[in-house]
Amino acid sequence: MTDGDHPRFPLLLPPGAADLDDVDAALEAADAVAGLGTDVAGTLAWATGLPRPRSLAATWELLAAVAARDVAAARILEPHLDALAILDEAREAGIAPGVETSGSWGVFAAEGPGVRLEARRDADTWTLHGTKPWCSLAGDLDHALVTAWVDDDHRRLFALDLRDPAVSARSGPWHARGLDRVVSAPIDVDGAVAEPVGEPGWYLRRPGFAHGGVGVAACWWGGALPLRDALAAAAGSAGADQLSRLHLGRADTALWAARAVLVETAGVFGAASPDHRAARLRAARARSVVADAVETTLAEAAHALGPSPLATDDAHAQRVADLQLYVRQHHAERDIAGIGAQIQQGGGAW
Repeated sequence: MTDGDHPRFPLLLPPGAADLDDVDAALEAADAVAGLGTDVAGTLAWATGLPRPRSLAATWELLAAVAARDVAAARILEPHLDALAILDEAREAGIAPGVETSGSWGVFAAEGPGVRLEARRDADTWTLHGTKPWCSLAGDLDHALVTAWVDDDHRRLFALDLRDPAVSARSGPWHARGLDRVVSAPIDVDGAVAEPVGEPGWYLRRPGFAHGGVGVAACWWGGALPLRDALAAAAGSAGADQLSRLHLGRADTALWAARAVLVETAGVFGAASPDHRAARLRAARARSVVADAVETTLAEAAHALGPSPLATDDAHAQRVADLQLYVRQHHAERDIAGIGAQIQQGGGAW
């Protein structure tokens, strides 16, 4: 399969699932976008016009299939869907304000050294002040859900209109070779009015926090599928040797195992609302399995295919660069250590 072909479908949902028609329609619309992933405005217009997937499994199916087409397109779509899901969760809990959900959305929850975004209250009005790092596409989006400090120990989630003159999106620094069009730079906020979403700490405690983390992993996984297909093509070419089949086998089994984890995790999360601690651990395990599979596939593709496609095949080189940066949202050994900590503290039931 090349990047111009349709990926195998379905990827994660079982054949005949009720949501398949909705996902298929969204993918047909994606295939009609001339610059999917490269034209940010066009990709956002497609994302904001999509009907919402009706289940978690369908959301991950859509994200994986979009990433198989273009990694950056999935990187643009994922936070938009995540933000809308967070607002849905808040409304279901009876804690959401009357936030207008039209337009494009992001989720800005990262922290960084030397910068801080604070929320201040005057009567019934909340305003945000300071700098928030790692705000992907802030200069292109309409709105974002943003975490801000309400005191020294607690953060709260706010809905922020990024078009407010009190919000300034920086253009950099952003020297990335992968996901180069998904600029993730700070925003500076000088008294912009924002609407609170949930109480302090709710953003991290809610069951859906774990769901969103695995949705990112579904993007990683889908983005790696064309590399597996490139390995399969190489293994079937004239003069292919046993080593080419070894590289294919390693990538295939890693991605196959990751798919099984994603399917099982979607089933568990979709069937019930496990407690916060259990959901966080399950999500961390799933993300680690998928990240390992993607990194295995990247390494096997590099060893089997050599430098030629990285130098002469634009789509392949872009996919590799995009995936290498995107999968760094997994914090490698630190995230694995976090899993070990939860197990050591008695929270490691399977």
